[in-house]
Amino acid sequence: MKNTRKLLAGAATLAAGLLALTACSSGGGGGDAGGDSGGSTADAPAWCGPDEASVAFLDGYIVNGWRKIAAETGKIEAEKCPSVTSWETIDGQGDTQKAISDINGAVATGASAIIVHTASGEAVLPALRAAHQAGVVTVPYRDGVGGADGEDYDIWIGSDYVNDGRTFGNWITEQFPDGAKILFLSGPAGTTQGLDEKQGLDEVLGGDSKYEFIGEQPFEITDWDPAKTQQVLTAAIAKHPQIDVIVSDYGPSLVGALPEFEKAGRSIPALAASDGNVLGCFWTEHQADNPDFKLMTIKTGTDNIALAVQHAVARATGGEVPEETAYQSGIFEDSTSEDAPVQCEPELPDDIYLSSAALTGEEQAALIG
Repeated sequence: MKNTRKLLAGAATLAAGLLALTACSSGGGGGDAGGDSGGSTADAPAWCGPDEASVAFLDGYIVNGWRKIAAETGKIEAEKCPSVTSWETIDGQGDTQKAISDINGAVATGASAIIVHTASGEAVLPALRAAHQAGVVTVPYRDGVGGADGEDYDIWIGSDYVNDGRTFGNWITEQFPDGAKILFLSGPAGTTQGLDEKQGLDEVLGGDSKYEFIGEQPFEITDWDPAKTQQVLTAAIAKHPQIDVIVSDYGPSLVGALPEFEKAGRSIPALAASDGNVLGCFWTEHQADNPDFKLMTIKTGTDNIALAVQHAVARATGGEVPEETAYQSGIFEDSTSEDAPVQCEPELPDDIYLSSAALTGEEQAALIG
């Protein structure tokens, strides 16, 4: 098996940042973005206007590959607009007070726009509101901060987790038309990601009694931690003689736990999850010996930041504000379809996401080191 000793280490590193309510990103320093100041926008995207703007990306906790890849994706997107005179990435280091100070500091030093990926939830809302009231374009993204668009910040750019749940549900109905017992794993108790995904699953499956959700409801709590995921899954295997499909919004965290099925003399069941190189490679190595191991993944969302950048830059430079306000993941891999084969790059790190539209696997590997 590929990189056996690395699986839990790589997944655990990623989970740590997601457990901090998905809080990480790229390096902590600044960098120019946009080339020559005041360059022509004739060939630039419609969201790039003529007015110059400096942009700061404030990440609550830069701790893992996912966050580094996302931050670099944001910088790449900003560089498409020559009116963006600078891009700075600032790491909150998991410290709420530093994150608040970073927001205030970006305003004080003259940032035209700030994009915020919080690790502190609503604790940063007063600072966002103050920035918004000071006239700085303020765009929190992905993790909720409370408040309201147009009042506390310009706009929050999230990911459509309800639609992700529908995507999972539709795939389950296709693969299990006669019904299935479904185990749903998500993060900490009360996480909006898991609750929204369950809403989408229920919209598709909830009205049909032949689809049964087993285990804790609305989802099994794993904190997106590989060790806890293994505990939860081991207990579920012992308790439930039939598990037809597992749904997980953090697919890579399952890699260390899925062999528990084999230890129990059972085939690994079908899996609907988010993508990761470690998961694709695990399926590639194990599917031949596990006849029930179908795999469908959605894009893990490192590109979510690009939409947030577009909104921030459009408002700061006088460009055309995008109509889309939520990131749509979409199916990335489906082992049952020739149109979306499972992907694996065994020579590259576990902690990369081949669904990234902005960075190749090799570029991600160089970025995360």
